[in-house]
Amino acid sequence: MCGITGIFGNLRKEEFDNSIHEMSSMLTHRGPDDSGIWINPDNKVAFGHRRLSIIDLSSAGHQPMTSPCGRFTVVFNGEIYNHLQLRDLLDGQSWCGHSDTETLVAAFSQWGIEKTLPQLVGMFAIAVWDSKERKLSLIRDRIGEKPLYYGWSKGIFIFGSELKSLRAYKGFNSQIDRNVLSLYMQYMYVPNPYSIFEDVYKMEPGCILQIDESGLSQPPKEAPFAPFSSQGISIMQWYSLSDIAKNGQKNLIKDENVAIGLLEETLLESVRSQLITDVPLGAFLSGGIDSSVIVSLMQKVSKKPVKTFTIGFEESAFNEAIYAKDVAKHLGTDHHELYITASDAIKVIPSLPTLYDEPFADSSQIPTHLVSQLARQSVTVSLSGDAGDELFGGYNRYLWGTRIWNKVKWMPLELRSALGSAIQKVPVSTWSKAGNFLPSKHKVSLMGSKMHRMAHRLKTIKDIDDMYSSLVTEGYKENDLVIGGGEILSTKLDNLNIVVDMKEPEQRMMLWDSLTYLPDDILTKVDRAAMGVGLETRIPFLDDRVVELAWRLPLEMKIKNGEGKWPVRQVLYKYVPKELIERPKAGFAIPVGQWMRGPLREWADNLLNEGRIKREGYFDPKLVRRLWEQHLSGLYDWTPRLWAILMFQAWLEK
Repeated sequence: MCGITGIFGNLRKEEFDNSIHEMSSMLTHRGPDDSGIWINPDNKVAFGHRRLSIIDLSSAGHQPMTSPCGRFTVVFNGEIYNHLQLRDLLDGQSWCGHSDTETLVAAFSQWGIEKTLPQLVGMFAIAVWDSKERKLSLIRDRIGEKPLYYGWSKGIFIFGSELKSLRAYKGFNSQIDRNVLSLYMQYMYVPNPYSIFEDVYKMEPGCILQIDESGLSQPPKEAPFAPFSSQGISIMQWYSLSDIAKNGQKNLIKDENVAIGLLEETLLESVRSQLITDVPLGAFLSGGIDSSVIVSLMQKVSKKPVKTFTIGFEESAFNEAIYAKDVAKHLGTDHHELYITASDAIKVIPSLPTLYDEPFADSSQIPTHLVSQLARQSVTVSLSGDAGDELFGGYNRYLWGTRIWNKVKWMPLELRSALGSAIQKVPVSTWSKAGNFLPSKHKVSLMGSKMHRMAHRLKTIKDIDDMYSSLVTEGYKENDLVIGGGEILSTKLDNLNIVVDMKEPEQRMMLWDSLTYLPDDILTKVDRAAMGVGLETRIPFLDDRVVELAWRLPLEMKIKNGEGKWPVRQVLYKYVPKELIERPKAGFAIPVGQWMRGPLREWADNLLNEGRIKREGYFDPKLVRRLWEQHLSGLYDWTPRLWAILMFQAWLEK
């Protein structure tokens, strides 16, 4: 696990030297163990690398690294889990060490880039300079575990693992894209391929970008969704999750026992491959289904107790740490837990803008960073249970979305719109007071705010896919907060072609989530939270063999008897009693909405000051003030919207 960065263009040697050193230094947190710089002899390209040593701690793993034939020079962030098996397929190689980078450059040398990529099992962001073709290639792994940004600055092409490395380039244009800011306010993250800055983009998962000198002068006029081709630059998919999903649905496994057996076998092989390391290793354990099954399989193949880590909240009514402790005790792990207070969590907030490097508003970023800090005290690598929800139907929206739609779809849109308008005419306070008269078991907190949100959906959704879109976005487009953010940019969520052959709406939701929410929210959150403390995270569910198997399971096997992740549960129950696992899904959230009214109020007041908002000119100051006052009153819950504004404001201040 590392940080990579680079420059491609016409610069003087001293400019290359100064710029690449400065850009690389911005990634020290990602790779505190070693650093390397390579500048092409004709001064066209420079690579920088920061190394977190995981496999082959010797100098034989030093990067940048050039292939045996001298043609390819590589900087690489990630892990190739099957690299030792690949060595057996490479002819006549003389190995200097046992790093996966050495395997990678040898494979490029013998097979070429395009033929190597499908053979890699792992997570990676790779930059390759081809001295023969005089072409730079940027490559991102299948699902998007490892980040990679790129962009143009006055005829110079720059790239890096995080935006802070690009911003360190002397000519960087830090113009904020207001249309992208509008997208951020809808999604709570910046969706790929956009970044918050103009002319800077994220590499899409499963894609390869290739650029030569003729592609340096002019950035794309539109967002470069793959496939993309312009003068001197192309972006192609070398792996299509959409195709994998569609093909899997044509080759379904109907036998439940066969499916469960295959899932256990494939997950076990994924876990086993990800245990290879030359440094201490452990796992995050929440006590939920996904992390528990990963730890169970780790413990099965481990010769000693697995180190597991969880955090608990002293002031929370629902504390998952107690369940994690029970699971750890049953499995016999070496368990570490840390109980934190609101004050502990709040202390993390000032560091978030630097950690995440562009506006990011998933508040579970706070506990994720805290559990990473805890793990880093004992290990350098930690496995996690992320991606089980997206692959096996774990999110509540897969259950609720269809149920809600089935109850209202009989109404014509005009009737639903009229009903929604009628609901919104009743003040929020009135709805909330009415809610107080409901029987205890039916009481709904902040009922008025929720009724108005439901009314908005009634007025706008046209079909089940619209329902999904409303569940994964935030905000009312007709009341857009962003000044000058009028253009509605397209996203993968708008592209029906990627889910066109998926008949069941729940499967479409899972695929959309896997292409958008998973890489841009979940994997971004985990990467930055962990790499901010020099911790590598590995995700066994994202082994491509597990992913492809998941898409061969029919919907009725993933969601059964009103519960998601049925096959994962069956595997888990072989190792952990059902009664230790079964409970309502809680997620990894913290009560930031309450904190805004309490210990965070002074901080939030400062960032949401009407004069400041007006002076900076990004948001409508009167609308921000109204949202803030409504939230403080307790009648509305504007937590997601306000947290997004606050995270942007804090980022802007940095």
